[in-house]
Amino acid sequence: MKKVFITGANKSIGFETVRQLLQKGYYVYLGSRSLANGEKAVEKLKAEGLSEVEVIEIDVSDGDSVKAARAAVGRKTDVLDALINNAGISGGLPQTALGAHIETFKEVFDTNVFGVVRVTQAFIELLQKSPQPRIVNVTSISASFTLQNDPSWKYYEHKAAIYSPSKAALNMYTVNLAYDLRDTAFKVNAVCPGYTSTDFNDHNGTGTIEEAGARIAKYALIGADGPTGKLISEENFPETGEAPW
Repeated sequence: MKKVFITGANKSIGFETVRQLLQKGYYVYLGSRSLANGEKAVEKLKAEGLSEVEVIEIDVSDGDSVKAARAAVGRKTDVLDALINNAGISGGLPQTALGAHIETFKEVFDTNVFGVVRVTQAFIELLQKSPQPRIVNVTSISASFTLQNDPSWKYYEHKAAIYSPSKAALNMYTVNLAYDLRDTAFKVNAVCPGYTSTDFNDHNGTGTIEEAGARIAKYALIGADGPTGKLISEENFPETGEAPW
């Protein structure tokens, strides 16, 4: 049975991604900053008949917490087949380039960028033991320089001076990570789940949780002929999935 670790997975899109990968036959380590919330999520899944799941307490912004989570997973398995870096924060809205507070920048980057680096570096050894390892970094199309500079883009006026730069940095980390792993069986991609109706955006999104979860799960499941080092946005680019940087 293939195994996957997903951060920020006790609710919303992360939780739906867990559900869909369980339905695909994966064993899921459900990462949650709150152990209690994670346990509630696991109970809900088991009530649906999805039992191959357990919670792992992890705060991606805390190095000691990441190390403890890695040790916990390492006691349970020698191999991970996929890592989904889903945990993220917005920093609150609105965010303007001149009004955004530097401390909020630090907080958001610590989770959205440095958190991904912490987790990826901590779990890479387990992933390297898989014959077809996959890494999915959950990003946002709002980090596309091309689209953010296109006045005709439907979300052109949706600017977030902290959140979008954090995801742009994550995208560049994804490119570099894919490059480092280019001569291996790894597939590493930055995937946007779409503008989804969640509490993250006060339910202003237009897409469903189910659609978002499916988009993320898909790139944890791709075969040897799948893409790597790409920015994926199937909501905005349904034909190819690949979005411009």
